[in-house]
Amino acid sequence: MTSATTPTPSPQVHGMFDPATWTVTYVVHNGPGSEAAIIDSVLDYNPKSGRTQHTSADRVIDYVRTNKLKVQWILETHAHADHLSAAPYLRDRLSAQIGIGGHITAVQKVFKGVFNLEPGFKPDGSQFDHLFHEGETIPLGALTGEVMFVPGHTPACAAYRFGDAVFVGDTLFMPDVGTARCDFPGGDARALYASTRKLLNLPPEMRLFMCHDYPPNDRPVAFETTVAEQRAKNIHVHDGVTEDEFVAMRTRRDATLEMPTLILPSVQVNIRAGELPPKEDNGVAYLKIPLNAL
Repeated sequence: MTSATTPTPSPQVHGMFDPATWTVTYVVHNGPGSEAAIIDSVLDYNPKSGRTQHTSADRVIDYVRTNKLKVQWILETHAHADHLSAAPYLRDRLSAQIGIGGHITAVQKVFKGVFNLEPGFKPDGSQFDHLFHEGETIPLGALTGEVMFVPGHTPACAAYRFGDAVFVGDTLFMPDVGTARCDFPGGDARALYASTRKLLNLPPEMRLFMCHDYPPNDRPVAFETTVAEQRAKNIHVHDGVTEDEFVAMRTRRDATLEMPTLILPSVQVNIRAGELPPKEDNGVAYLKIPLNAL
């Protein structure tokens, strides 16, 4: 616990925006040569050809090596529906562990059925190196992280707090964009409202880092805000918005949204901690496209 006389650590945060998926990958650390964590990495995927590349992940590796960082953790805020994770590629090259919130097992159980995955796929989280529980601490050299469960967008969403920096995943977007959708399997608008209040009850000066930005009105891409700014300006959950008002808004809005472009390839890879499906007897891995299922 930080005392009134001990300032909250303010780690260095380097965000890398991927314009193809509107995703931000973060490296959080305490300066050159320190321990580091990578949050929400991106595997480049071409839906037209089915080819994967590692351009985005290699940018992360270049930053890590330039700053002589020692990556301890590759963290996922949830099983993303809009991009594929590059976690295994980064783990193999940086000797780190892949971690995610422990409720990923609920998501795996649902989507094992949706995709009719092979019998050998175990919905027990064993594909990840570590499953976090609520309030668990994450050692990172001079920094210590804290895991905050923030369900609603999915049952398994987690935020990660390092000092005065909180990585909120899809729970919140920038104030002029609002909040995440709740209509995926296991989503819950009331749970999301509670999760947003959990984050917005943090000290007002806390820095909040978004996993995505979808800028309206041609404003520049942005992905850092504060608790105070969110409480004052978030179009969906600013102070004064009640739970019932939020649920009604979210339900109406979600009914108008199309599925994300990459939801079908993303989810079946990301519930495997970013690993591709097992290769078949011809040496090729295949993704499944369930028809009329979502």
